[in-house]
Amino acid sequence: MSYLLKRLRYFNSSSVFRTLAIAAAGSALLCSNGDTDFRASVKARIPVPLQDPLPFPQHLDFSGVYGTVPLYSYRDIGSQTPSSDTTKDASAAAHHGGSNPCNCFERNTIADAAAKVGPAVVNIAVTHDYLGVTAAKSIGSGTIIDKDGTILTCAHVVVYFQGTSSLSKGKIEVTLQDGRSFEGKVINADLHSDIAIVKINSKTPLPEVKLGSSSKLRPGDWVISLGCPLALQNTVTAGIVSCVDRKSSDLGFTGVNREYLQTDCATNVGNSGGPLVNIDGELVGVNHMKMFAADGLSFSVPIDSVSKIIEQFKKRGRVIRPWLGLKMLDLNDTLIAELKLRSATFPDVDKGILVPMVTPGSPGQRAGFRPGDVVIEFDGKPVQSMKEVIEIMEDRVGVPMKVVVKREGNKLVKLTVIPEESNPNI
Repeated sequence: MSYLLKRLRYFNSSSVFRTLAIAAAGSALLCSNGDTDFRASVKARIPVPLQDPLPFPQHLDFSGVYGTVPLYSYRDIGSQTPSSDTTKDASAAAHHGGSNPCNCFERNTIADAAAKVGPAVVNIAVTHDYLGVTAAKSIGSGTIIDKDGTILTCAHVVVYFQGTSSLSKGKIEVTLQDGRSFEGKVINADLHSDIAIVKINSKTPLPEVKLGSSSKLRPGDWVISLGCPLALQNTVTAGIVSCVDRKSSDLGFTGVNREYLQTDCATNVGNSGGPLVNIDGELVGVNHMKMFAADGLSFSVPIDSVSKIIEQFKKRGRVIRPWLGLKMLDLNDTLIAELKLRSATFPDVDKGILVPMVTPGSPGQRAGFRPGDVVIEFDGKPVQSMKEVIEIMEDRVGVPMKVVVKREGNKLVKLTVIPEESNPNI
């Protein structure tokens, strides 16, 4: 560092403006050199370890998911006092209208988006009772998506799952950014997606967040995460989208088929259920979990998937998922070439979905599927990914669907499969 400062003294003082910013090992150096004499300022900050670390909740089973933790906190009531620090109203963004009509990134872009969304972000505290005695309180986040008090959050924040049914964890207290508190009630909860709807009653319309589109996101897009990490209400962090379709299998989840938005936003326990928004202040994801002991690895449920779940909640009160009993694998050029090397009889395809396994007694087996089949059409539409098949089936249980598969020797076979409702615990 001393060598660097000596070298900087030889900079030409007649130059108009030079700026150097260096950050390393917990220190920061900011230097500028103009028409005035050179001056340097060095500051060092030693981080203090977080006191009262959060114990990992033992009632959640994340076996087989190495290194991932749900984003909600869990502390004894006696050691945790609800934060009284509330952020000022989001009126500061009014001069921008809370929008970005030129679609350019400006100095106030993130602040304006956060101010637009902030009033609709809530702190969810669930009191846990044991034999009538208040034992502890867990903290999460949520987003008001309707002026009538409909709140979107993660299911693990507010309910326990027992088989196919859910049981509220306890009394739910919802606190708004302006300090108002309401008692919440769980309306719907889905185990598979970990999405829940909580309702509060207010005599006046509440602030709400507009739902955006996660399908429009690209790696590198700016996003903003809001919520209550470590029970610190009204916290805003920002980052970029790292991956738009991170598979659950990449994270160690077995037996499920989910996709997440991966971001490098700073998220911690307590953020779970809170909103992930774009720079227009639109909801694009629900914060779900982070990678344990790793910075910049946070995951959210895409809002496009959440919107479909909400529609099913409204329609049936629960989520219906069709089941075929087929293990499916998306094909690509590399995988096709490898399969061709292993067997010269592998069908000539440049895309499609491989079926490596068929569950005995399943709708797929009854329809005539065989291991090695390549699905190229489903319900009359060309397909090349499992995601497309899921979107085509939607919630159509018991509806016959025509499927075209290609087998060894390039034999085309037409099948008819009737999906059944999947086990909600799978």
